Amino acid sequence: MSYLSKRSSLPSLLLATGLLAGCSMFATTPAPVDSRPPVPTYDQVAAIRAAGDREKSIIDVNPLRDPGVTALQDVARRDEQTGKYADAAAKLDQALKLNPDSPDLLQERAEVAVRLKDFSEAETLAHKSWSLGPRLGPLCARNWQTVVEMRLQARDVAGAATARKWLAQCHKAGIPRY
Repeated sequence: MSYLSKRSSLPSLLLATGLLAGCSMFATTPAPVDSRPPVPTYDQVAAIRAAGDREKSIIDVNPLRDPGVTALQDVARRDEQTGKYADAAAKLDQALKLNPDSPDLLQERAEVAVRLKDFSEAETLAHKSWSLGPRLGPLCARNWQTVVEMRLQARDVAGAATARKWLAQCHKAGIPRY
């Protein structure tokens, strides 16, 4: 009986050893931790527009508008509000054909590009809007907040910090009146 128990325990021992060896073959190593900052999950367009609303600079440039351009802008805003971002982009592109160097049109188009997740185009349009615009006031703040958001989207913390410095330069304080 002693011989049978030794003989039957040998295959069991080999089987157990094989199973343990197989388990170590599939051992999981911890996944590398992504040290990059997370991509923003909030409404970036709302953050961009809020930056313009917060800017209470003494300077706020509002250009005269062509009625045809204004009509296209109004339709584009309605399209954006109903989630028709591609239609809004098309209307703003039409308006830009009529007035290609309009800083506020370029910025509106940049914001729709964010909605369309065309982040590089959004940043390019915001830079162009800033270069053609007053470089102060609410439009400037929206331009640089767009750049901040796009740098955060790209996980570029240093670029976002630089853009925030430019954003701070959009403010022009008024003369204190007592």
